[in-house]
Amino acid sequence: MISVFVGLAAVIRTFRMTKEAAESSAVLAANQGLYNGFLAAGLIWGLVAYGVATGRPILTFSLLCVIVAGIYGAATVSRRIFFVQAVPAIVALALVWLAR
Repeated sequence: MISVFVGLAAVIRTFRMTKEAAESSAVLAANQGLYNGFLAAGLIWGLVAYGVATGRPILTFSLLCVIVAGIYGAATVSRRIFFVQAVPAIVALALVWLAR
């Protein structure tokens, strides 16, 4: 299931897993993908339905969820996750709050 969405090689490289570990955690990875889809839906909803200024609360909540998940991933799996997941969300959150 993992290889359908991201590619098994990318998962192994990003999370520094063995092929066996990646395959055995495929259901967990699918759950994480669903979670990420909901976060993306929140960001798209906030932007499309309300724009940056009016949708700021929705965008802030969604981006804070991404940041917290990135911090948790960095603390429990690999510090690299912080830079891949949390840092772009921090930049996006700063841009949301700098926008008029």
